[in-house]
Amino acid sequence: MQIHELRPKHKLKNRKRVGRGGKKGTYSGKGNKGQASRAGRKMVPIIRELIKRYPKLKGYRSFVLEDTTAIINLDILNKNTKDKDIINPENLVKSGIINAVKGKVPEVKILGNGKLDKKLVIENCKVSIPAKEAIEKAGGAVK
Repeated sequence: MQIHELRPKHKLKNRKRVGRGGKKGTYSGKGNKGQASRAGRKMVPIIRELIKRYPKLKGYRSFVLEDTTAIINLDILNKNTKDKDIINPENLVKSGIINAVKGKVPEVKILGNGKLDKKLVIENCKVSIPAKEAIEKAGGAVK
């Protein structure tokens, strides 16, 4: 036996065509009035119903994405780091200076408040102009 020779055991049942008079009574098995008793398309498209359930938002700026940027000042870096340390978001999370947001390492921005007297190497962080000047003045570098 091969796959093209396979046949089902039971015989196919003929589909009953309803709504053409005959012995089914006045409504031909379709019930009384309403959308399901009419000819043509039976039901409203489901997608339309889903679209109507969505809330009406007022324009595309009706929601604001949450900002997860961690902000650090120079005085915090001065207290919690050693000389010639490499500062990047991963190292800051490991040392406990910043917290992970929903299990991910956040973006970091370094601001220029406070004094810095250590040579630090900054990587993968946003740095404000006064902070960059202070880091380079102390002998560090921003990459």
